[in-house]
Amino acid sequence: MEYTIQKLSQLAGISTRALRYYDEIDMLKPARINSSGYRIYGQAEVDKLQQILFYKELGIGLEEIKAIVTSPSFDGEKALLQHRQKLLEKRVQLDQLIANVDKTIAQKEGRIKMENKERFEGFKQQLVNENENKFGKEIREKYGDEQVDLSNQIVKNMTEEQHTKIEKLGAEVISLLEDAFATGDPAGQLAQKAAELHRQWLTFYWGSYSKEAHAGVAQMYVDDERFTAYYDKNQPGAAVFLRDAILIYTSVDDTVNP
Repeated sequence: MEYTIQKLSQLAGISTRALRYYDEIDMLKPARINSSGYRIYGQAEVDKLQQILFYKELGIGLEEIKAIVTSPSFDGEKALLQHRQKLLEKRVQLDQLIANVDKTIAQKEGRIKMENKERFEGFKQQLVNENENKFGKEIREKYGDEQVDLSNQIVKNMTEEQHTKIEKLGAEVISLLEDAFATGDPAGQLAQKAAELHRQWLTFYWGSYSKEAHAGVAQMYVDDERFTAYYDKNQPGAAVFLRDAILIYTSVDDTVNP
């Protein structure tokens, strides 16, 4: 069956403007243009649009979606299985949030007593899911399922006080990194203090520490543009500077770029 852009828009519940944009960026091209100049979409394009919308629902950006669905190695059936797993995880998270709301209402009505730590269970699961969606594949390939699962469990079990402490520590790393960057010396006192604070922040999530792993994370901040963008948000070059400071801190400084 074939669809005009208007009919596909109605079928999928998205605007014709969005479909035209997907065409413009070469993410979803029509099967053909008819003699009247209308875009015509076939079953293959319908299947591809479904995949695009699944990825959007999971919070993935258009640039990354385009890279995925236009890759020669893209496997639609495998992607559907992955979508199903992610959606099941999302359902679990939503069920937790709904249960959390129900408990909170019952607590306010005096029907039950609710521990403070129970108030944040759904949100901590959401944080774990977001990190998995963004970085899970790369992190698991680099450090293994056991380490990542342990880190996720630590996040889910952390208390409100621990969460506040780790958030504060993360902000201190960024603030000190900005001051250290201004000195231009990754081996200087401020830069090394930033590396030490980063070690403390990292160890909280890992539960253990090794210099080699710390150095590996620092290199990933430079190799992966998503991490680079986070550290370079206020100061371009900060990710490389932090990497260099950590490599010196861990005495793995032979790979520091001159």
